[in-house]
Amino acid sequence: MSEGKTNPRYRQILATSRRLFWKHGLRRVTVEEICREAGVSKMTFYKFFPNKIELAKTVYTIEVDRGIEKFREIMSNNDTPALEKMEQMMLLKSEGTMNISREFLNDFYSNPELGLSGWVEKKSRQAWQEMIGDFQNAQSKGWFRADFKPEGFLYMVKKISEMVTDENLLRLYGTPQEAIMELSRFFTFGIMPRSGKLAGEKSRDIT
Repeated sequence: MSEGKTNPRYRQILATSRRLFWKHGLRRVTVEEICREAGVSKMTFYKFFPNKIELAKTVYTIEVDRGIEKFREIMSNNDTPALEKMEQMMLLKSEGTMNISREFLNDFYSNPELGLSGWVEKKSRQAWQEMIGDFQNAQSKGWFRADFKPEGFLYMVKKISEMVTDENLLRLYGTPQEAIMELSRFFTFGIMPRSGKLAGEKSRDIT
């Protein structure tokens, strides 16, 4: 597939399918529609991808890898204050979910017919395991609390992914992006270094 990655028709299929998946979800989009919108034949499609599910996995993997790369750029910049780093991470999360429909979230995270939820969970777990080392390095530099557990952060992110498919929650915010950002704010700033003692807390070093 290394040949395909440099092929303009391969890239066009990826770009077109991403746009269609983001808008309509996976189940409603057909191979015929992707080929028509991308301006390629079905023969060309099947030259690069055995089926729509494998195409969806490729699109998702590219997005995850791109997100990890941008995350590491944020974390490696020593000149950026910790608060600004977290704001940039939330912005990255928002940009990564821009224009994603509810259908996409349901298809990828909870539709049993497509069988992608287990694969997505495994892929997400692998990605976050790679990031744990970056968080631990940031802790050693004093950017985050020493008692902050990156593994717990991973678990909460997983729960957020589940929550943004909840229709009751989405009705409160209107779009998945707004819900994701609100949920992120709820716990993200809780990992910032605390400058003083909280009410009722015994006098001790809490960093």
